[in-house]
Amino acid sequence: MIVRIWAGQVLAGRIEEFCAHLCAEVIPQLGRTDGCLGGELLRSVTEDGHHVLVVSRWRDEAALLGYAGPMWRIRPVWSEGELCYLAHPPQVSHFLQVTAPATL
Repeated sequence: MIVRIWAGQVLAGRIEEFCAHLCAEVIPQLGRTDGCLGGELLRSVTEDGHHVLVVSRWRDEAALLGYAGPMWRIRPVWSEGELCYLAHPPQVSHFLQVTAPATL
């Protein structure tokens, strides 16, 4: 499994609207994408509060290739309509899961 983290800095005053868009459109679409094992939206709690992460889990490299194309390792995926919310283009990084989440 590969964990993909899409990180964006949202323009001031647009965070609520952008999070609503991601919850209504992006997260459900990820859930319907072949090879995506799930995803979630995280919002920063810092004073500026303008950073969001979309954390998604993927079956393998082939699934990410199908979703994001041949440059999946460095190319974030976003729609043209999302650029109006962002201070600059998003970034993407990938991780391999080493342990399962701990239960408390």
